Amino acid sequence: MNQNYAVPAVAAVVLSTVLIGGFGLRISRTTSDFYVASRTVRPGLNAAAISGEYLSAASFLGIAGLVLVHGPDMLWYPVGYTAGYLVLLLFVAAPLRRSGAYTLPDFAEGRLESTAVRRLVSVFVVGAGWLYLVPQLQGAGLTLEILTGAPRWLGGTLVAVVVVAAVAAGGMRSITFVQAFQYWLKLTALLVPAAFLVLAWRGDGSPAGGFDLHRAADATGSSQALATSRADHPLYATYGLIVATFLGTMGLPHVVVRFYTSPDGRAARRTTVAVLALIGGFYLLPPVYGALGRVYAAGLDPGQDADAAVLLLPSQVVDGIGGDLLGALVAGGAFAAFLSTASGLTMAVAGVLSQDVLPAKGVRHFRLATVLATAFPLGGALLVSGVPVADAVGMAFAVSASSFCPLLVLGIWWRRLTPPGAIAGLLLGGGSALVAVALTVGGVVRGGWLHTLLAWPAVWSVPVGFLAMVLVSLATPHAVPPHTSATMTRLHLPESLTRRLS
Repeated sequence: MNQNYAVPAVAAVVLSTVLIGGFGLRISRTTSDFYVASRTVRPGLNAAAISGEYLSAASFLGIAGLVLVHGPDMLWYPVGYTAGYLVLLLFVAAPLRRSGAYTLPDFAEGRLESTAVRRLVSVFVVGAGWLYLVPQLQGAGLTLEILTGAPRWLGGTLVAVVVVAAVAAGGMRSITFVQAFQYWLKLTALLVPAAFLVLAWRGDGSPAGGFDLHRAADATGSSQALATSRADHPLYATYGLIVATFLGTMGLPHVVVRFYTSPDGRAARRTTVAVLALIGGFYLLPPVYGALGRVYAAGLDPGQDADAAVLLLPSQVVDGIGGDLLGALVAGGAFAAFLSTASGLTMAVAGVLSQDVLPAKGVRHFRLATVLATAFPLGGALLVSGVPVADAVGMAFAVSASSFCPLLVLGIWWRRLTPPGAIAGLLLGGGSALVAVALTVGGVVRGGWLHTLLAWPAVWSVPVGFLAMVLVSLATPHAVPPHTSATMTRLHLPESLTRRLS
């Protein structure tokens, strides 16, 4: 890839992020602006912003890499990522907005009237956010290494610095505009090169290619950690992926926090429908790169990660300056993916840290929390390698599905949920998934059924979370919060009717 084009493209994306974030700073005047954009973000803008932060390194690079190595079986990733919003639309979006909360811990405390539950939810929000941030920073390091030959730590560090600047400057106001812009940039960065790549493929006579799966898996090393479990128990792995992605979306902290910015519950539902359309259109594109990579991968550097297929294909397939320009556009889009998702995660984690961890609250301490929110995952990105970005993000989805999904579904729809029940479900469901992920990434178990169960924990950890919450709540009926009826009324009645009744 020609650095003379790719590096300026990345620099332009970084500069645009800073400038748009600065615009958000000019109109961020209150604490509410900082945390939830004063709840005035309309569905169109909010949907673009949610799509921008949701389409992460796993979406931009990882899906193509998995299709390249493992074939069409990996198309469950984009299906699950998209369908998760349908579940969120049906069960969570509008009631969550009506709760009046700023963060997931706010919702947990308001619904269950328990500071203990709030603290535990805060721990899981920070843990899930950090787990999701690590692959974003790793992907940035990979991209910059391919573009310039720079060490991998530099790309992650650059993203961390830019994100801290953008989030600390204007909070939710800033990143709303940044993420909406970056969604359309990412869509363009994949759509335009994909059109030229398909035309080039057709011009070559539509070759079928001769891609060697075993050679690719051994050469890249990027999918080695989970390839064994797919080969031995592919059906279980598929179910694990489906459960994690379908149910994990509703609890992702950077996604959930955006619904608090909607003016009302109706706007939250409309936002979710628009998000389904936007991300559904986007997810048509990464599989194209994966499929074409299986045709042209013989010419790619076998020492590169499979995650780099999207970056390398344009210059591999299209000759001359055209391929260089297309590669530069893709590189800019990839960096936008890292920046937008990392911004949303940093915003969510920093909000929790500033409200529940730091001794004082306010905008100044929120800015300090943004530094803490990125420092730890940056360290993790520098220490952990070898897990492809899509798999790493899939693990974050598994933790979210096992902890926040039971809490939100039961908290919104079951009035008998109690604080002891919520704590039991979070610890047994979310905690077991978190331990499984840690053991998988650490390589403690490397083969057999045990490795498969740990690598794809959502199949068993989500039912454990639900069962623990239900059974312990039924065993502690005296602990049902005293204001449950009023809280449930606020969650399920339209805001206009609730105001009239009060």
